[in-house]
Amino acid sequence: MLLENQVVIITGAASARGIGKATAKVLAAQGARIAILDLNQSDAESAARDLGEGHLGLACDVTDKAACVAATDAVAAKYGRIDALVNNAGITQPIKTLEISKNNFDAVIGVSLLGTLYMSQAVIPHMKQQQRGSIVCMSSVSAQRGGGIFGGPHYSAAKAGVLGLAKAMAREFGGDHIRVNSITPGLIQTDITGDKLTPEMRADIIKGIPLGRLGEANDIANACLFLASDLSAYLTGITLDVNGGMLIH
Repeated sequence: MLLENQVVIITGAASARGIGKATAKVLAAQGARIAILDLNQSDAESAARDLGEGHLGLACDVTDKAACVAATDAVAAKYGRIDALVNNAGITQPIKTLEISKNNFDAVIGVSLLGTLYMSQAVIPHMKQQQRGSIVCMSSVSAQRGGGIFGGPHYSAAKAGVLGLAKAMAREFGGDHIRVNSITPGLIQTDITGDKLTPEMRADIIKGIPLGRLGEANDIANACLFLASDLSAYLTGITLDVNGGMLIH
């Protein structure tokens, strides 16, 4: 198995139809012990139980650096190591430029960008001690194309910031054998999209996707597996597009 006895932290992974939980299932099936972090302790614990024995669910607000450090230390204390982090937690708001308030901006930037920084800051000392680790950062096609279907401009800004942060961390920590890479999903069918797509919207969007379908959470989960495992041992600082060809550069 690709992740036999490795320990992986995944943030925002309790949502039933989310990318985080799909990633947890795929990585656990490859032998990883998973620590699911989410805002609600009971939700995180329930999601961890769904994976089977040997996994952990913890409450963590990724916008709170102390909470990130505490959760990371708890994982390290239980398992003795941290091999990978998937910075999956994120929120979106479908509002336009002139409607964005400071509270809107702070909320979206806080979870996606600041949360990515805080969780990375929490795990990197453990990875440096091991001289090994992989960090996967979740961006979005909206960061590349300037807006998405459901996210506002501040969401695009947050996800673009994730790309820059990941590349900078990749440069800084490559000498410690810590790899940092990003994934840019296209339109994925999750709890965030839910039932918001009308049949007409769906058909119109699919016309612009060469592979002829919307993405599934497992499409992103499999990309996370690739970047977390040694299959990508010589990759760092990359942006992996997983969008069915929606955005071909």
